[in-house]
Amino acid sequence: MNTRQAKGRELAECLKIQREGDRWLVPSQSGSGAYTVDIASVPPYCSCPDYELRGVKCKHIYAVEFFVQQQVTHETTCTTDATGTTTVTQTVTETTTKRTRITYRQDWPAYNAAQTNEKAHFQDLLHELCLDIPDLPRPQGAGRHRLPLREMMFAATFKVYSTVSCRRFMSDLADAYHKGYLARIPHFNSIFNYLELPEMTPILRTLIERSSLPMRGIETTFAVDSTGFTTCRYVRWYDAKYGQEMERHDWLKAHLMCGTTTNIVTSVEITGAYAHDSTQFAPLVKTTARNFPMYEVTADKAYSGRANLELVDQLHATPYIPFKSNSTGIYRSENLWDRLYHFYMLHRETFLEHYHRRSLAESTMWMIKAKFGDALRSKSDTAQVNELLCKVLCHNICVVIQSMYELGIEPDFGTS
Repeated sequence: MNTRQAKGRELAECLKIQREGDRWLVPSQSGSGAYTVDIASVPPYCSCPDYELRGVKCKHIYAVEFFVQQQVTHETTCTTDATGTTTVTQTVTETTTKRTRITYRQDWPAYNAAQTNEKAHFQDLLHELCLDIPDLPRPQGAGRHRLPLREMMFAATFKVYSTVSCRRFMSDLADAYHKGYLARIPHFNSIFNYLELPEMTPILRTLIERSSLPMRGIETTFAVDSTGFTTCRYVRWYDAKYGQEMERHDWLKAHLMCGTTTNIVTSVEITGAYAHDSTQFAPLVKTTARNFPMYEVTADKAYSGRANLELVDQLHATPYIPFKSNSTGIYRSENLWDRLYHFYMLHRETFLEHYHRRSLAESTMWMIKAKFGDALRSKSDTAQVNELLCKVLCHNICVVIQSMYELGIEPDFGTS
């Protein structure tokens, strides 16, 4: 099976292909309209650029062929009338089979219980995670004592969870104080000030790792991907082509590794908007391997490279990372790159069965953005990184709460 055939099978499984008379409409993956396919013509025709420019059998034609698996039955009958004339009738029966979309039942009682009790559990689990955080040393010279860092970490993360402004969040903070999670209610400006501290960043990374530990007995397959979060700052430049000044929001990039069973984030790296994805693969995998048994790692072509494949293999896991179109391999059994390349080319269906779990990384990123927002309110670089890490930490705690009800786990965050 070549690349176009594999992509065609994937289209047939994921997209809604419709028939119009003798032709078929295959939706574009970019979402801009649909392509017309005629598999009855000789040769088969498609209106996509790939077919019109190259004249080759494109993925849309393969998609229709996979979608319509024709089983043709010929039946011949002979009848003779009173005059002795024999009529031969040939019946052609065409059966069209369609792939059945696999659906999974939602455990609504467990889901409803988790959602209605999430806020109370969130405060309890977040307080437990922050208990071991040591206080920052007092600044040299005269000045006030610092607030307890564990309480400010609790306040900052709880504020991000609330998704409201810091001033409107103060009533929630007062409620946490009355429940015993805080020794005192800090001023809302103190929350802003502590998010500006670079000392918060490594602590938040550690908390994200610890918050994923309850899933050690569940997650063995992991997916890697990246996504962008917009900031409140603008990037401006002069466009010589159009003769005017242009602007757009600046953004940060979150590189995540997550489990494909519960969508727990096991490691995260924050970079600028234009950082390359492939260079972040190694730290994500190494961090996850410290805490989890790792059997499979899936990622898209942006992470394809010998060093990344060899790293996963050294950790006794199997990488399912597709090769780029210009990749080549010579069959040498002792070479990992060549063995994986030929497996990818010769056993494409088996490869895709594992690779499709990579889409769960996109689901994880959508879960974070849908619940906690895809924009950062902080203005400084350090505060933006810390706010984004708080979003990931909030997501992990919510996943743990959901697993408490659906899987019956007992949260154990281990030691720092």
